[in-house]
Amino acid sequence: MLVGTETHDDAGVYRLTDTLAIVQTVDFFPPVVDDPYVYGQIAAANALSDVYAMGGTPITAMNLVGYPDDKLGTEWLGRIMAGGAERCQVAGCTIVGGHTIRDNEIKFGLSVTGTIHPDRIFTNANAKVGDVLVLTKPLGTGFVTTASKNRACPESLLKTACVSMIQLNAAGRDAMVASGAHAATDVTGFGLAGHSYEMAEGSQTTLIINLAKLPLMPGIEQIDVTKYRTRASKTNREYTEPDTHFDGKPDAYRREFFYDAQTSGGLLIALPPENVTMLIEKLNASGALATAIIGEVVKRREKALWVIG
Repeated sequence: MLVGTETHDDAGVYRLTDTLAIVQTVDFFPPVVDDPYVYGQIAAANALSDVYAMGGTPITAMNLVGYPDDKLGTEWLGRIMAGGAERCQVAGCTIVGGHTIRDNEIKFGLSVTGTIHPDRIFTNANAKVGDVLVLTKPLGTGFVTTASKNRACPESLLKTACVSMIQLNAAGRDAMVASGAHAATDVTGFGLAGHSYEMAEGSQTTLIINLAKLPLMPGIEQIDVTKYRTRASKTNREYTEPDTHFDGKPDAYRREFFYDAQTSGGLLIALPPENVTMLIEKLNASGALATAIIGEVVKRREKALWVIG
């Protein structure tokens, strides 16, 4: 076992030979949008993301489904699985089966297996002092999907969020590999705060996060985010605040996005400052939705996170 649960990494890594290891992860959740096909795409992209965050290549996946077939017809189920299959096809990942159970609530996701060279693994525990932090997708999907469930989200904003959630993090993986990054994690349910905290803890460093630099979902100002916090916003805050220092009075509005739980969010990449230009150029060339420099890694202070802006 090369990567286990000790540092709260995105996936486990197990060495098979001197030149081959497998990356394993699993993720599933209830619908975040009404469209079953798009929901399937989002859930699959979210599960595949953990392999990309480790620097790996997804090769096979198994569907995990909970579905109330005694209450709903199977048409929605077919559309959900078709959406997931489409994202797997784009990723070059073969669906080899899966398991379906009857459930009162729809749930869908994937168990994914990928491959990686044992000497080329990216973990969240290898950020180095002096590294720059880059985020590859805008924040705010938690607010958007919650507002949508309450029929309070403009259609254009929901569409923008769906485009972001569907986008695979393969381009981010390729860019960080090519630009000599040290560490990475994908930003999902624990929000930027939680995943930054775990990178700081795993690396035994402090991460300085500049709220003024956070990339926000275009059009997010159309909704009052304080009305549409997810339950995870509260738990993410409680999880990280004891080990977070706020320098001065950080912007209250942008602080909301620090805690917002993301679905299929971008990669948070730590890399040497001299390599940032290369990373950003490669991200832009591949159509990344954000190339935001949001902070830096410094020697461990009394707190794991140091928030400014």
